[in-house]
Amino acid sequence: QVQLVESGGGLVQAGGSLRLSCAASIRTFSNHAKGWFRQAPGKEREFVAATNWNGANTYYADSVKGRFTISRDNAKDTVYLQMNSLKPEDTAVYYCAARGAFSLATTGALYDYWGQGTQVTVSS
Repeated sequence: QVQLVESGGGLVQAGGSLRLSCAASIRTFSNHAKGWFRQAPGKEREFVAATNWNGANTYYADSVKGRFTISRDNAKDTVYLQMNSLKPEDTAVYYCAARGAFSLATTGALYDYWGQGTQVTVSS
C-alpha cells in the first residue's frame, strides 16, 4: 500500500511563501505522475498543479499560475509545491496524489493514492 505523507503547511501572512513536500513510502510510484489538490472549508476539492513522471511536463490551475511551482525529486521519492505570493484565498487543506501512470492529470478521479493533507492558512 502506497502512503503519501505531506508536510510543510502552516500559517503565513499574505504575500508570504510556503513549500509543501510529499514523500512516497513505496518507491514503485516515485516515477509516476503526481498532483496537488486543495479543499477549502465548504468548497469542493480543486486541482492545483500536476507533474508527469519526470517533471518535464507540468500544469497549473489558472488561480495559481505564476505563483506556485511543482517539482519533483525521484531520487528522494518526493514532490514539492513551492507557493509564493500567497493570498487569503489560498487557504485550504492541500493534498498530494499519485497515479499509476506516467502522464499528468488534472482530475482527482484519475489519481490512485492520496495523502492525509496539510493545512495552509494565509492571513490577510
